[in-house]
Amino acid sequence: MTHFAEIGNDGIVISVIVAEQDFIDNYTTGTWVQTSYNTHGGVHSDGGVALRKNFAGIGMVYDSSRDAFYVPKPYTSWTLDDDSCLWEAPIAYPDDDKNWTWDEDVYQGDNTKGWVVIETPAK
Repeated sequence: MTHFAEIGNDGIVISVIVAEQDFIDNYTTGTWVQTSYNTHGGVHSDGGVALRKNFAGIGMVYDSSRDAFYVPKPYTSWTLDDDSCLWEAPIAYPDDDKNWTWDEDVYQGDNTKGWVVIETPAK
């Protein structure tokens, strides 16, 4: 069995199913594109051939020109890596033990900043 994503007219994934190619060919309408559960960031987890950069999920984008699935753009300043089809912040994620989140307003105010510490509640 294989995973297939149903693509809406706007290029957004509207469903993902497990089916045989024969079922897709003979019993469905619309646009269906095969997707691989083992593919993420352009890499196949079992060392096989990566299929369409990322496993499709409802709400993801199918970009036919890249033949790839990726999540919608999370922030205005982020760019899509063509090799992985994963979004990248304009500033690298901090390399420490703290929990960080992106704040687009902070970045737009000072493009040398953008990651802010997630405060954990006191116990």
